[in-house]
Amino acid sequence: MSPFGATRSRVCKDHALITPESFVSSALPGWSKTDVVILIAPPLGARFTQYLAFMEPGAASSPAPAGVERFIYVLEGEITLTYAPGGRETLKTGGYLYLPPGVDYPLYAQKASKLNVFEKRFQPIEGADFLKPVFGQEQDETGAPFEGDPDAVLKTLLPDSPLCDMAVNVFTFRPGAALPLVEVHVMEHGLLMLQGQGVYRLGASWYPVQQGDVIWMAPFCPQWFVAMGKEPARYLYYKDVNRNPLALST
Repeated sequence: MSPFGATRSRVCKDHALITPESFVSSALPGWSKTDVVILIAPPLGARFTQYLAFMEPGAASSPAPAGVERFIYVLEGEITLTYAPGGRETLKTGGYLYLPPGVDYPLYAQKASKLNVFEKRFQPIEGADFLKPVFGQEQDETGAPFEGDPDAVLKTLLPDSPLCDMAVNVFTFRPGAALPLVEVHVMEHGLLMLQGQGVYRLGASWYPVQQGDVIWMAPFCPQWFVAMGKEPARYLYYKDVNRNPLALST
């Protein structure tokens, strides 16, 4: 418990830092034996939702709302997904799953499990096919140096396809590594610190961040990161991609 109401959390018009001491659990319809912490959502000003799902052994998921695509990343534990006809796959820590709208692979927790979930309303391209489900383990993905920097390695977890209107990546920085510039762009972000610590510039403010922290960055929010400490800093992040901004729904 923080004395005198102290917290590192801060909510601004174009960004938010939400730290674990501020998390409040709730429930979502259909998710059995699961506590949920909704971290980023439209009432904040975002065009997507990010939440943590804490599943007890034997817990089960519920389908996403109509027209909504979902990306799940396993932070702890082990889940089993089932799909027709008779398919079954187990995802352990670092496992991930993308489901297009209208597709449900029910998830069952084999043990106590913690998931990070991104959801957004899918924006199809006229005349184009819908995406297919994607699943795998982050550990099996090969990262690439970001902008040629071997100390900043980027893993992309979804296909590089114009059909995709979202991207989810894992960024790993060695201590002292940083983004090469202060970025200002149309893309919106939701971010979860997976490991380590550093400093994030958001707008005109600088925030110390560490494992478990969540960040929302609105479009055109100036942003920059440097890793600090004695271990690599890793974060999982979402962004919207490949759509004309004039076609985006609010």
